[in-house]
Amino acid sequence: MIASIDVDPQKTFTSLCPNELPVFEGHLIGKALNNQAKHAQLRVLTKDAHPANAVWVVDAHDKMLMPLEHTNADLTWVSHAVPGTEGFEVIPDLPGVTAYDHVIWKGVEPDLHPYGACFHDIHEKLSTGLIEWLNAKQVSTVLVGGLATDYCVKTTALQLKQHGQFDVWVNLEACRGIANDTTVVACQEMIDAGIRVIDSLEEFQA
Repeated sequence: MIASIDVDPQKTFTSLCPNELPVFEGHLIGKALNNQAKHAQLRVLTKDAHPANAVWVVDAHDKMLMPLEHTNADLTWVSHAVPGTEGFEVIPDLPGVTAYDHVIWKGVEPDLHPYGACFHDIHEKLSTGLIEWLNAKQVSTVLVGGLATDYCVKTTALQLKQHGQFDVWVNLEACRGIANDTTVVACQEMIDAGIRVIDSLEEFQA
């Protein structure tokens, strides 16, 4: 069984919401994610769902990426992906939430800012249930795409590989990264962990 995972493909990570965390061309990956899903029997959506009063929120982009002493919120970020706002919505071309087989909302608590979709906490102790759900569905192969390559996509893929028994593929044509240098490092980190990082679905072999 193959599952396709759309990691945080939300407007908050695109130029559609420039005051949040825009990723270059982030709003253009919808069709690639849809094509990826055609290679799978199950489709999963993950979404950031952050309260406006989160402990990591700062009021300007130049105050971001500062270290925090909170146990499960390691860096400062501007407010983003707040439920009820445009940034929380998925990007164009994607189906509605109920068209997916499973949905994970993450970062709902004001003192938690996870990057991966498999755990609510940075220390990877509190499961979101994603790995357990995939196991229950007898999934052996996972195709991953979404935003952003160097943060939530990378961490989700690593968690799936390290805590599950899955053959994990990251499809770069369905991803966009925040910065080129960190994306290159992230891809190498995933490869070193045994994840198959591919440029397009033409390289995918189930």
